[in-house]
Amino acid sequence: MPESLPLSLLNDYLYCPRRAALKVVEGWRSANQHTHRGDLVHEHADLPGYDILQGVTLLRALPVFSETLGLSGKCDIVERHPDRTLVPVEFKLGKRRQWQNDDVQLCAQALCLEEMFAATIPGGAVFHADSKRRRLVEFTPALRQSTLAAIADLHALLAAVAMPLAEFKPACEHCSLFEICLPKATENPGRAERAALNLFRT
Repeated sequence: MPESLPLSLLNDYLYCPRRAALKVVEGWRSANQHTHRGDLVHEHADLPGYDILQGVTLLRALPVFSETLGLSGKCDIVERHPDRTLVPVEFKLGKRRQWQNDDVQLCAQALCLEEMFAATIPGGAVFHADSKRRRLVEFTPALRQSTLAAIADLHALLAAVAMPLAEFKPACEHCSLFEICLPKATENPGRAERAALNLFRT
């Protein structure tokens, strides 16, 4: 049975493998304006409990896990409909856009729920806070396969206990670990070594 990893780490891994490794292998945590806004968006959904709206039960901060896949975490919202269908809903910042890492994280939640409740979950939704719009996500065979591959790759990365090399991209500057990772300085190992030597030169 694989070691249990946080569901949210899948999103980190697909955003940047180095970010995921910095968090788990080296234990780095940091915050910026994006993480603070994310905390505000999740403030209500992170309060455990439930509401009933037009016959649909909204389960907040529902703990989920999969022993088979080695995952655990919480779903922001799980809707339980009158026909007993379960629909995971993930809250995200920004306007309505499709990001693979968001869809994979949501699909992984569904895989956990399917294992826990012996159910089939055909789809979920991502609620985008800035636009206040809901985007439906179908858990197609292709998305399920991508999710399983990402889970396997993440476990392999962390089992190797190796730090991936930095690769500077425009998205790096929005990362809360930007000042720790220093991708511009460390994406080239030779440049990083010369920078380290220069620190001790007078």
